[in-house]
Amino acid sequence: MQRVVKPKTQRGKRALAQREPKLVEEVKTAMFIRGGNTSEMITRILKELNMLRKPHAVMFQKKNMLRPFEDQTQLEFFSNKNDASLFLFGSHSKKRPHNLVMGRLFNHLILDMIELGVDNFKSMYEFQNKKCTMGTKPCLIFTGEMFDTELEYKRLKSLFIDFFRGPVVKNVRLAGLEHILSFSAVNGQIHIRSYRGLLKKSGTKIPRVELEEIGPSLDLTMRRTHLASQDLFKRALKIPKALKPKKKKNISHDVFGTQHGRVHMESQDLGQLQTRKMKALKRKGKQENEEKEKEESPKKARTDDDDASDEDSS
Repeated sequence: MQRVVKPKTQRGKRALAQREPKLVEEVKTAMFIRGGNTSEMITRILKELNMLRKPHAVMFQKKNMLRPFEDQTQLEFFSNKNDASLFLFGSHSKKRPHNLVMGRLFNHLILDMIELGVDNFKSMYEFQNKKCTMGTKPCLIFTGEMFDTELEYKRLKSLFIDFFRGPVVKNVRLAGLEHILSFSAVNGQIHIRSYRGLLKKSGTKIPRVELEEIGPSLDLTMRRTHLASQDLFKRALKIPKALKPKKKKNISHDVFGTQHGRVHMESQDLGQLQTRKMKALKRKGKQENEEKEKEESPKKARTDDDDASDEDSS
């Protein structure tokens, strides 16, 4: 059983309250962990990817003797201690040279892990140009059929989105689309490229966009995988009831997104409906015909009496 420690200070209470589950979670924190034996390439990759993730990143300075696919307790302990749900572990050995393990946790338990081998790496310092501002939200671009067809590549795409997307925002201004990350799956390799978007004059309101590579640049190969079951994955994606939009009655949407509403009304007597008054369109009712007949009948009676009096006088 896990021992429950009650906070003794206000600072401890605030720290525990900040770690409690929330309806809208904050930006996920990523841990960058060096293994017991790492190459110079892996160390540089961890440092530069940590710079892309700042300020929502924790870089471990000491080496840690970990084997994520064999024993996961140490990773789960680090996750609980640092309140982090993403990690990138780097190691190097004769059997698996230049090795990266990228993963995420759910409720401080391992959810997904994917092992990637580094085939080629080009540092951002090899590109002699201006870099993006730290903390800039990147635009993620995925190309390749494998990201949409194969299960392992689908989870890898979801993992990349979780790792690099940054804070969730509703609107992004055009000048804010400065950093572009491209992920391509071609011939069993994953190519990661980092670009800086430049807005040039085009003579119109819409600027001309040019891409300038700023690094880092990686070519990766997928090795081992540890994927969550479908039930656990659905639990991790579950949305709280408080955040679900309430269903509105008598409102529907068609294929094109047009909103249609249904209005319920009482039955109306169209006979009493007021229309535009025009003599040509005026309808003659029974009452009007009866009144006319009543008016014409005394006139006929008078004419008959007059005719009779004229005959007598003659």
